Amino acid sequence: MGPKMPPLASIEGVPGHFAEGRIIDLHNGKSISFDELMDDFQEADLILVGEVHDNPEHHLIEVQILQELTARYGPLNVAMEFFDTTQQPALDRYVNEGISETRFLEDVNWAKAWSFPYHFYRPLLFSAKEKGNRLVGINLPASIVQKVARLGIESLTPEERGHAAEEIDLNNEAHRQYLSEVFKDHQQSELRNFDYFYEAQCVWEDTMARNIARYLKEDQRRMVVFSGNGHIIERFGIPNRVLRRMPAKMATLLLYPLTERQILNKNMADYVWLTSGCSAGRHDHRTMRLRKLGEKDKNENSTGKDR
Repeated sequence: MGPKMPPLASIEGVPGHFAEGRIIDLHNGKSISFDELMDDFQEADLILVGEVHDNPEHHLIEVQILQELTARYGPLNVAMEFFDTTQQPALDRYVNEGISETRFLEDVNWAKAWSFPYHFYRPLLFSAKEKGNRLVGINLPASIVQKVARLGIESLTPEERGHAAEEIDLNNEAHRQYLSEVFKDHQQSELRNFDYFYEAQCVWEDTMARNIARYLKEDQRRMVVFSGNGHIIERFGIPNRVLRRMPAKMATLLLYPLTERQILNKNMADYVWLTSGCSAGRHDHRTMRLRKLGEKDKNENSTGKDR
C-alpha cells in the first residue's frame, strides 16, 4: 500500500488541483501570491476575512494580512466578530487610554463572552493597537443570539430587540437551504426548531452587517473584518447584507482548512487560502459547509456572484 495522498482542492469547471498553502483567486481560477492578493485588495473599501476560530494558523495569517494592509494603506478600521457593541467602550479604553491587558480582558469578560483561547487573538489585537488601527466590535451579545435560536425573534424583550438590526432578511431561500445542512450538525444539541435557528443566524448576520455599514458611513477609512468563515461564505451572511444597506467595493477571503479532497464553488468567495486542519479541539465547521468530490451543489443555480 502506497503513501497516503495529500488532500487537494479543485474548482468546479477548472482543470488542475490546489494543495495546502495556496491562495486561490476563484474568479480567475488560479493560484496567486500573497503580494498579488494584497495588490487586489487595493481596490476594496471593505475586506472580509473568514476564519475557523480554533485554527492557530488562521490567526497567524490574519496578523500577516493586517500588518501588510496597514503598511500599505495606513491605519484601518479593524472590525471583529469577537467583540459585541456593548464592549466598544472597553475596546476604546484599551486602544486609547492604555489600560492593562488584564483589565481589558476583565472588562470584556473574555473567558465567557467569547471563550476561544485569548492567545490566538492576542497578536492580532496587539498588531492592530500598535499601528494605530481602530478596533471595532460588530457583534451583538451572544445571549440574544442564543435566545433567538431557542425561542425565536418574538421572544426578545424590547431591550434585547434594540441590540439587533431593525431589518432582518429571512427570505433568501438559497441561504436557508445551506443552513438546513448546517442545522443537522446541531441535532444532538438543545436546538430543535430550524426556523428559530435560521432566525438566529439572520439576526446575527444582519446586525453585524448593519454595524459595519454604520462605521463605513461614519469613517471613510478602509475596513477589514475578521469573523467566522460561515458568516461570509457565498456572501449569504455579512457581505450581501452590508450591500443591501450601502454600496461598497468589497473583497472576501476564506481561510479554509484542507483536510480532504474538496470542490470549491466559484461563488463561495473571491479568494480562498488553503491551510492545514490543525485546531485546539473546537471547530467552527458547523457554519461552513463545502462539497466533497462528486457531491452536487444544491444552491449552484440560485446563488450569484456580486462583485
